[in-house]
Amino acid sequence: MDINNERKISVIIPVYNKAAFIEDCVNGILGQDFDNFEIVAVDDGSTDESGAVCDRLAAADQRMRVLHTENGGVTAARRRGVEHARGRYIMFVDADDTLMPHAMRTLYDCIEREQADEVIGTFCTQHGDRSPVVYTGFAEAEPLIRAIISNKNRFCVLWGIIFQREILDGCLDTPREIIEGEDKMMQVKVLMKRPKVFFCKDCVYMYNIGLPNDRRQTVERLQLYDQLLFEVLHRWSGEEGERLEEAFSLHQVKEYEYLLRTGNLSNASRYKQAMHPMKGRLPLYEKMIYMLPPRMARCLAKVFKYVVFKLYHNV
Repeated sequence: MDINNERKISVIIPVYNKAAFIEDCVNGILGQDFDNFEIVAVDDGSTDESGAVCDRLAAADQRMRVLHTENGGVTAARRRGVEHARGRYIMFVDADDTLMPHAMRTLYDCIEREQADEVIGTFCTQHGDRSPVVYTGFAEAEPLIRAIISNKNRFCVLWGIIFQREILDGCLDTPREIIEGEDKMMQVKVLMKRPKVFFCKDCVYMYNIGLPNDRRQTVERLQLYDQLLFEVLHRWSGEEGERLEEAFSLHQVKEYEYLLRTGNLSNASRYKQAMHPMKGRLPLYEKMIYMLPPRMARCLAKVFKYVVFKLYHNV
């Protein structure tokens, strides 16, 4: 990093075939009420006009730079952006989302005031729905990891966050084969360092929910993800390590449940056969999903999802 050109914040945007969205994303960042930041957009080998749009936007505003790379996947694009960043702090924004108007100022003031390693805000969708305020103030790393890997997190795991640059070292190395959950993997690796994590209740990120994507998950990718996650979690031992093993079991059951619910019984059976032995006590519903024959478990999963959906929308 060139100290003479250091910025307070670097905003990293991985870009792959997002020509229809990237201009709104960038404009939302350039319009912040904060004066010392840069945008590092990483065009990850896009085959549409994304790269050209980024170049045009960068030519019009010196706070933005563009890196063009061969396609290496979203984690590699984020890593490349961090490597070329000049900021003391790092934020990540997806190319089809953007920041809320006061996001940068809010998160910067908070991380400076609290001397935290990362500050996590809340988000809203394009429809105006807001994420819940799950935590406020400082939070311990281990329960956050358990929430993330067991798919029970209701807080931001990558975007909507400001990071001390140094805390990201070694955390952006997930292989490109991992196309789902790479953001969770990165955050787990950060939390394994036992950082000072502070939650603020301000809404800082606008998430465009429901946009189509062409990512296709496979059993092989799920198994690779589980292998990598299992290795990361085993850095912790003792009672905390046992709780993380239990959360890992719940993570696998949730992945199995998703395969069942989407009707992929063959892949669900293959995935289940390779699952690690269950650790700890599973909640009753998840235990039933795991123990029942696949077709019965699928019926239970679909009924449960329907009931939860009706209850949520009748509140």
